[in-house]
Amino acid sequence: MDPAGREWHRAGVPDPEVLWQPTPETIAGTRIAAFAAWVAERRGLSFGDPVDYDRLWRWSVEHLDQFWGDVAEWTGVLPGVPDEQVLPRRQMPGAVWFPGTGVNFAQEVFRQAAADRPALVSVAEDVEPEEISWAALRGQVGAFAATLRRLGVRPGDRVAGYLPNVPEAIVAFLGAATVGAVWSSCAPDFGTRAVLDRFAQIEPTVLVAVDGYRWNGREHDRRDVVAELREALPTVQTTISLPRLFPSEVPDGALSWADAVADAQDPEFEPTPFDHPLWIVYSSGTTGLPKGIVHGHGGVVLEQRKQAALHMDVGPGDRFFWYASTAWIMWNISTSTLLCGATVVVYDGAPTYPAVDALFALAARTGITYFGASPGYLGACEKAGQRPGERYDLSAVRSIGVTGSPLPASTFRWVYDAVSREVFLGSLSGGTDVATGFIGSSLLLPVTAGELQRPMLAVAAASWDERGEPVTGELGELVITEPMPSMPLHFWNDPDGARYRAAYFEPWPGVWRHGDWLEITERGTCQITGRSDSTLNRGGVRMGTADIYAVVEAFPEVVDCVVLGVELPDGGYWMPLFVQLAPADELTGELVDRLKAAIRSQASPRHVPDEVIAVPGVPHTRTGKRLEVPLKRLFQGVDPAKAVNTGTVDDASLVEHYITLARQRGGS
Repeated sequence: MDPAGREWHRAGVPDPEVLWQPTPETIAGTRIAAFAAWVAERRGLSFGDPVDYDRLWRWSVEHLDQFWGDVAEWTGVLPGVPDEQVLPRRQMPGAVWFPGTGVNFAQEVFRQAAADRPALVSVAEDVEPEEISWAALRGQVGAFAATLRRLGVRPGDRVAGYLPNVPEAIVAFLGAATVGAVWSSCAPDFGTRAVLDRFAQIEPTVLVAVDGYRWNGREHDRRDVVAELREALPTVQTTISLPRLFPSEVPDGALSWADAVADAQDPEFEPTPFDHPLWIVYSSGTTGLPKGIVHGHGGVVLEQRKQAALHMDVGPGDRFFWYASTAWIMWNISTSTLLCGATVVVYDGAPTYPAVDALFALAARTGITYFGASPGYLGACEKAGQRPGERYDLSAVRSIGVTGSPLPASTFRWVYDAVSREVFLGSLSGGTDVATGFIGSSLLLPVTAGELQRPMLAVAAASWDERGEPVTGELGELVITEPMPSMPLHFWNDPDGARYRAAYFEPWPGVWRHGDWLEITERGTCQITGRSDSTLNRGGVRMGTADIYAVVEAFPEVVDCVVLGVELPDGGYWMPLFVQLAPADELTGELVDRLKAAIRSQASPRHVPDEVIAVPGVPHTRTGKRLEVPLKRLFQGVDPAKAVNTGTVDDASLVEHYITLARQRGGS
C-alpha cells in the first residue's frame, strides 16, 4: 500500500512488456542495495532479500526524518545528526531541514576528488576530447573564487553566466558557490530580451559572458548581445569575458577569463548554512516574468547524492553525460554528479552534428557509462533508422537516462533493439522546481515499455483527481504530499511567498501540485503524459509563453496571439502559434519568416513555432488570461465539452474556430 492507501500489486492485471529484468546478482551489486542493507542493520529493519523497492520506498516516505538522516550519515555529508533534528518542521511550504548545520556545495564536490580519474572530459563540435584533472579543476575554482572576492563579491551576491556547456561554466559556478555567492545561468542561444527577463530581476554583481558559440557547424557571434546585457544590467560591476570565437578580443572594461583564473590555488570555502542560496533557476509561468527559483546548498547536495547514487547508481569510476544547455536544470544535475566522485562529460554543440547519431559517437569516444538525452533525440535516431549499437563500441554504457517529455513505448523498444539488450533504460520525470526527480528509475525493478518505474525514494508522489482524491489507472494531477529538501527556499522578489504558494499550493494548501498529468497503474508503474499547464517544454527546455508573446506582440501586424505546446500520443511535440492580424494585413510567407526569425533571435531558437496560423481572434478568460490550457487540450483530443468551460470565456464563439481546427488535425 502507498500513503494514499492504494494497492499496487493486484491480481488479474495483465503483465507489462518487460524489456529488462534485474537478477539477484545485479541487485546485490547496486548502491541502493548496499544502502538498504546498511539502513536495515542500523535500524533493525528488513527490506527483503533481494531488496524490495516498494518496501524501501514506503519506509522512506513514512519516515522522512530517518531516511534523510541516514542519507546524510551514509554519504558523510552531515554525519551524526539526530533524527529529531533532521526535519523539526514537517510542512509545505515552510519545512525546516537540518537546522543549525552547514553545507557548502563546492566543498562537498572536492571532498570526492580522486587523483587517478579526471573530473571533467570536455568535448565540442570543433574540439577533441580533453581531460581535466581534479587538481586542475580545484586550482581554477580556487583562482576564480579568489577573483570574485577581490572584486568585492560577498555571500548572497549574484553571479550570472551567459555561457554554453563548457568547463568554464562549471568553474564559474563552483567558484561562486565557494564564496557563498548565488549562481544563475542562461545559454547563449537565448536572445537579449529573454536573458534580461531573467537576469534583470536578480541584479547580478558579476556577469560571465561568452563572445559566441558554435552550433551545428556554424559560428554565432554574441558580442552585440553581451554589449546590450552590460548596458541593461546596471548592477553588474564586472564582466568577465570568455573567448570562444574571438580569442584575442576582450571588451572594453571587461576582465579576461584567463586573468580571472590565472592564479591557481586551493579554494577557501565560505561556511554556508544548510539553507543558504546556491543557485537561481527559472521556471516560466504563462504570464509575467519567469519565476526565479532559489535552491539551497544542503537540499541540493542531499537530493543529488540520493538521485545519483541510489537511483542512477553513479559513483567513482563512472563517466556521466547528459546532453543539456546551461538553461536547463539537467546541466545543474549533471554537474552535481561530481558530488559522487563521477567524471562529468561536458559537450558543447548540437546533438545531431555532423550526423543524427553524434551523441552515440561521443559516448564511444569518451567511454561514457551513464548516457542521458531527451526523448526527442532518441526518437530522431529511431526515425532515422539508426542502429548505434552496431556502428559504435558502446560496451561502456551501462545505463541510459531520458527526461524532458514522455518517452514512447516504441522508443523504449528501439533502445533495446538498436542500442543494447543489456543496457538499463531509466525514464525520469521531475522539475526545475525541485532540481531533481519525482518519478524515476531503479535497478531493483524491471523496465517496461512506455512506463516510468516508480516514485523516487522519499518522494510522496500521488495522482489526484479534481476533487483531491487519489486515483489509480487514470490520469490525474501529479501531487507531492510530503516535503522534499530541495524544494525551493523561495522565489526571487517574492517576500511574502504569495507567488510561491500560488504556483504550487493551489488548489490544495499544503500539497504540491506540479502541473503534470500522471497515471499510476495498478502495477505501481507510472506514466507522465505532459504538462497540465501551458509551459512550453520542448526537449526538456522550458520557456513561458510570455517570452513568445513579448516578441510577437511587438509586430504591428499582430493584434493578438496564443502559442501552445501540445504533447502528442506518439511522443511528438507540436508547437503552433495562432495570430490575429490587423484588418488590413495578411499572413504572408514573408510575415511568417519574420515572426520566426524574431522569436529565434529574441527569445529562443529552441522554441520557434512549428506553424503560424491565422485566426479570427484569441479567446480569453473573463479576467483577461489567454485560454492556453483548454485550447491545448482540444488539440490533444479532449472532448470540447470537457476541455473548455465556455461560461468563463470572453467570446465563446471564438472557441468554435479552434474546435474546427482541432478536428481537422484529428485531435478532437
